[in-house]
Amino acid sequence: MQDCLFCKIVSKELPSFPVYEDERFYAILDIHPTNPGHTLIISKQHAHNLLDAPEDVTKNILPLAQKISAALCQAMQTDAFNLEMNCGAVAGQIIPHLHLHIVPRFPEDGFKHWPGKTYAAGEAENIAQRIRESL
Repeated sequence: MQDCLFCKIVSKELPSFPVYEDERFYAILDIHPTNPGHTLIISKQHAHNLLDAPEDVTKNILPLAQKISAALCQAMQTDAFNLEMNCGAVAGQIIPHLHLHIVPRFPEDGFKHWPGKTYAAGEAENIAQRIRESL
């Protein structure tokens, strides 16, 4: 896509700090990292998010995340990280191109998880049923 920032990075029209590349993916350091070493795995084939990504991409991104996460943890001297994929603007997706965040974690880094909520009586059963029916 002509106007896609990540497509321009993958095609090397825009600069980046690459850490990995193969025929399907390009992994770079995030330019606004949550923590140093924050890496993005970007699909070379344009897809808006996980829901429209081809199976070739979806079945290969997690094994690659495992490989890069191990290297990132070794390089950054940590044994903890978060994987995050935002799908849709409401979920925090800023660039509409499939990418997976690997965020190294450190003690006292200040990064907080979102708060949990509780279900009302009967709500969990109802939602689980609706999801099963949608499958």
